[in-house]
Amino acid sequence: MTSTRDLENLLRQSIEGNTDAFEQLYNATSAKLFGIVLRILRNRAESEDALQDIYVRIWQKASDFEPGRASIITWMATIARNRAIDIVRRQRPEADVEDADIETLISSDSAFDQMAVADEMRQLDRCLNDLEDDRQQIVKLAYLEGWSRAELAERFAQPVGTIKTWLHRSLRQLKECLGT
Repeated sequence: MTSTRDLENLLRQSIEGNTDAFEQLYNATSAKLFGIVLRILRNRAESEDALQDIYVRIWQKASDFEPGRASIITWMATIARNRAIDIVRRQRPEADVEDADIETLISSDSAFDQMAVADEMRQLDRCLNDLEDDRQQIVKLAYLEGWSRAELAERFAQPVGTIKTWLHRSLRQLKECLGT
């Protein structure tokens, strides 16, 4: 396992042009980023192509990383997620992909962080269970499976505006339940 500090050092060395450090950064993080991209694109070959582009972007934007603002894996995952969403929007302009909590798509490396994430996931699961069944399904399909509002509207036989309202209300209820 590579620590956050190690990843930051590898990125710092990459900024200085160290391609070996960038390769190590890739090896340590590519599985997580690929998982995020695959969940959104739902196509393995397309996700593999996107991952190459994502690492080019990470290389180009390495100097933009601010350690105090977010963890390095969160920063990289955000780049991956945004690129995947751009691809979805380009392929399906009607898709309205909402912002998802990036922390639910990634997990940390340390045992302490894994325990904290597990606790947060249990709390999120409890809060999700407080939602009505159809709202729970809509939230999971939208944010874990990457379904667009149009796809949800078709699946639940509701207008897109209704789906949008249900998502916003459900997210607000989850936020209140989670105390965030």
